[in-house]
Amino acid sequence: MSDHVIDPATGPPAAHPAAGPASGPRTAPEPRVFSTPAVVASCAGFVLIGALQAVYGPAVPAFRTEFGLSPSGAGLGLSAHFVGGVAGVLLFDRLYGRLGNRRILGASYLLMALGAAGFALAPSWPAALAAALLAGLGFGGIDYGLNQLFAVGFGHRSTAMLNILNAHFGVGAILGPALVGVVGSEHYPAVFLVLAAANLPLLLCLRGVRDRVPHPAVGPEPGRAGPVLGRSLGSVLAVFVTLYVLHVGVEAGVGGWEPTHLEAVGHGAGAAATATSAYWLMMTVGRFLVAPLALRHSAQTIITVSCAGMTCCLLLASVPALAPFAYAGVGLFIAPIFPTGLPWLARAAPRTRRAGALVIAASMAGGVAAGPALGAAIEWSGVRAVPLLLAAVSALCLAATLWLIRATRPPSDPRRRPGATPAPPAAGSATAP
Repeated sequence: MSDHVIDPATGPPAAHPAAGPASGPRTAPEPRVFSTPAVVASCAGFVLIGALQAVYGPAVPAFRTEFGLSPSGAGLGLSAHFVGGVAGVLLFDRLYGRLGNRRILGASYLLMALGAAGFALAPSWPAALAAALLAGLGFGGIDYGLNQLFAVGFGHRSTAMLNILNAHFGVGAILGPALVGVVGSEHYPAVFLVLAAANLPLLLCLRGVRDRVPHPAVGPEPGRAGPVLGRSLGSVLAVFVTLYVLHVGVEAGVGGWEPTHLEAVGHGAGAAATATSAYWLMMTVGRFLVAPLALRHSAQTIITVSCAGMTCCLLLASVPALAPFAYAGVGLFIAPIFPTGLPWLARAAPRTRRAGALVIAASMAGGVAAGPALGAAIEWSGVRAVPLLLAAVSALCLAATLWLIRATRPPSDPRRRPGATPAPPAAGSATAP
């Protein structure tokens, strides 16, 4: 399959009249969206945002000691970061296509650097929360900007590249707490300052990012979803948002409640902590593993298998002896959903520029809402029901995926509607063998 993309605004160049039947229309190669150094820098940027998000938790004991905070007060640091992240996604979406990709990414790196440094040096807790909000703005811009560009910037390899990009977020989420553990939580300001300084060299690689906003191809690839037209587009976007909110709710729910559930069913605290680390590790590994599979299988197939697999693993997690291994399986299966869904969305809604911003902001909102919602359900049903509650949410993810597959099939696909027949080929068009 070719990496070339046909510009939807101009279409392919016309074939020469004298060309024989074997000669098809040729497409001019699109300029590359990323140079190789820019790809490497983008992956490094995702390591940084993963590390920054993950170091708030291990530093909580030091926050409480330094500022005299309650547990809920200390937790506001990460909440402020997430609020800033959602605001950053929505703000930079408004600027996407106006300021140019380099300015958006450059401003995001600078905001995250300033916020992380401000958090490290804040003289009071309100100042620290304001700095966390500022860092979150940059976080949201990096998350949105790079995901948006990777979703359309690599042709048929976009799904694979997005999985690799987001796998580096997991690498950062593993390394960040490890760094805090090495230096000690009381030295958390040094960790935040290191993360702030690490943003600055990435600014030098932005010259390798194409400044013009690329457009995804409108026509569907063989076996892949095509654009959705008409009133159904709003429904498709709503279900995509629902899928992202629910699957991030499962992701955050397992990460937050797995240790509590494992201890409740008889596993020791050390084993529960190790199993939770294995869950996050498997999520990172899963994204690296799915990258080559994404070159051979459609996003629809990958996400369907992922939702079915994580539902089965969550059901198995209700068996105490299998629970640690089943949770690791959940991490493996849930890993591809976020990055794999973005190219599918870009093909289904190529003219809806804000679609990517909606689902990325929804994923952050899902992480924020998962804690209180799941906590209320656990108060009603008990801690032992955690995997079953999450399995029900995962099953809804599978149902949403199956609905989206049906809704985004090309109109000529006979499976789109019962009894429908494919549209006849246009006069003079060639049919694939």
